[in-house]
Amino acid sequence: MISEVLDYLDSLYPNPKCELNYRKDYELLIAVMLSAQTTDKRVNKVTEVLFKKYPSIKTLSEAEISDIEDIIKEIGTFRRKAVYVHEIANKLCDDGYDCVPNDRKYIESLPGVGHKSANVFLSNIYEEPAIAVDTHVARVSKRLGLASKNDDVKKIENKLMKKIPKDRWSKTHHQLVLFGRYYCKATNPDCINCKLKNYCKKK
Repeated sequence: MISEVLDYLDSLYPNPKCELNYRKDYELLIAVMLSAQTTDKRVNKVTEVLFKKYPSIKTLSEAEISDIEDIIKEIGTFRRKAVYVHEIANKLCDDGYDCVPNDRKYIESLPGVGHKSANVFLSNIYEEPAIAVDTHVARVSKRLGLASKNDDVKKIENKLMKKIPKDRWSKTHHQLVLFGRYYCKATNPDCINCKLKNYCKKK
C-alpha cells in the first residue's frame, strides 16, 4: 500500500518544494515560525516586506518590535510572533552566527521554533532527512490509515518514518503537505478524482 501511495504522490508532485519564499537560511526559519496558524501565501506577503526593509540578521535584531508587528499584522498571533522574530535575530547575533547552524538542539532552543519547524528547516537548508507533521500531513496520514485517528504529531512522525524509506522522508513530507493542501483538503476534498480513495478512511 505504501508503495502505491508514494507512486501516486510522485505522479502528482515529482519535484515538490517548500512554498515559503526565502533567500537566506534565517529567512526560511523565520518564515516557518510565522506560518503557524496561517497560510504560506500570507506569510510570503509579509516576509517580502519584512526582509526587504531589514535585509540582514543584524538590521532585524535592531528593528522596533512595533514595526515588525505593523508589517506582519495580517497573520495570526502577530504580536507574539513579532517578539519571536526579534528574539531569534538577537540570539543569532549574540551567539555570533551570521547563518543558522546545522544544530537541531540549538535551532529548537530559538523562540517560537519547535520540533516540526526544525524539521522543515533542516530538511530544506541542510538536506537532513526529516518528516515534519503539520495539519495537512496529519490529516492525510490518518485518512490513508498511515496513522491512527487519535495519534499525536510525534506518533504520526514515528509511524511515517517507519513506513517511508529514509531517503524519501523530506520529499514525501513536501508531497503530503501539497496533497493535503490542494487535494485531500479538510473540507471538500477531491475524493472523486483521487486514486487513493480505496484506502481512505474518511467517513
